[in-house]
Amino acid sequence: MKLKDFEKHLTDHGCKLLREGGNHSIWVNKANLKQSAVVRHKEIDNRLCKNICKQLDIPSV
Repeated sequence: MKLKDFEKHLTDHGCKLLREGGNHSIWVNKANLKQSAVVRHKEIDNRLCKNICKQLDIPSV
C-alpha cells in the first residue's frame, strides 16, 4: 500500500501525526490515546498496515 493512502486511512479514522522520528512517524489515535510507529517508505507491506491498524484500534485497510 502506498504511504499517502495509508496516512489518509489513519486520518479518516481519527488518528493524528504526533511527531516525526528518525526513520518512523509516530501516530496516535485521539479516541483512545494508543500510539504506533509508521515507517516512512513509499510502499508499506499490507501485513504491516494491518498490524498498525490493530495497534491503533481502528479498522484494517
